[in-house]
Amino acid sequence: MKLLSVIVPCYNEEETVADFYAEFIKNKDIFEEKGLDYEIIYVDDGSRDRTVEEIKKIHEKDQRVHMVSFSRNFGKEAAMYAGFEHANGDYVVTMDVDLQDPPSLLPEMFSYIEKGYDSVATRRVSRKGEPPVRSFFARLFYRLMKKISKTEIVDGARDYRLMTRQMVNAILSVKEYNRFTKGIYGWVGFRTKWLEFENVERKKGETKWSFWKLFAYSLEGIMAFSTAPLAFASVLGILFCALAFLMIVVIIAKTLVFGDPTSGWPSMICILCLISGVQLFCMGIIGQYLSKAYMEVKGRPIYICREEI
Repeated sequence: MKLLSVIVPCYNEEETVADFYAEFIKNKDIFEEKGLDYEIIYVDDGSRDRTVEEIKKIHEKDQRVHMVSFSRNFGKEAAMYAGFEHANGDYVVTMDVDLQDPPSLLPEMFSYIEKGYDSVATRRVSRKGEPPVRSFFARLFYRLMKKISKTEIVDGARDYRLMTRQMVNAILSVKEYNRFTKGIYGWVGFRTKWLEFENVERKKGETKWSFWKLFAYSLEGIMAFSTAPLAFASVLGILFCALAFLMIVVIIAKTLVFGDPTSGWPSMICILCLISGVQLFCMGIIGQYLSKAYMEVKGRPIYICREEI
């Protein structure tokens, strides 16, 4: 039998790990019909509640349930990478433990793998239950990425994705510290089938993604897969140089022709503050890219494992 590895990142999810397992094994008979065995790899991202204890209880009942527990919270990207490294399956699927990624879609996803696709990805066609402000900025982010990046990042894309071993090996070959997996999926390529589904709201617990965490994550994606901000900073500098030169010409002309005295220190202060602000903004963009390069050069591990089952 071929093996399906199910990667499930967890952070303070003691209420949902058992529900996920119960929902997943409802498809057990379908997997057996397709000649598939399974392993579930819960990746505990340094939880502070009883998530680890709950996973161990499930492991006692089903030896196909495994766990990788981090020494601290390294983030979902690190958890997904750890799952890929520990997965032994011929096929690998990443899923959220909160059941917003319906396990009932797996049989349909496998049907496309059997047709020759290398991966089957999911995307939400609605954002039901999500705050309007978050939805607006999410759509804005995807539109922006479509314009400034050559890597395909689909609007509404979820981390819920079924992949062949070949694609997983390609993802593992991308060992960068600053990870944006949605972009890495597109960068490595391979034939991908997109499945659309209605948004499913979380039934238990609370999301760990605040607006500001998502905003920081979006900046991570922009810097990881586009150099457009650097080009924007350069263009902004050229425009302000041209504007300054033009204003110098205008002031000289007014003085020579009309004898207009050079006055107005308040307006000069405002202009200086504006230009200084633009300079600091451009330096900030460069600084962000330098900080990412700095973290890569350090060569720190993506995660540190505290316990494995």
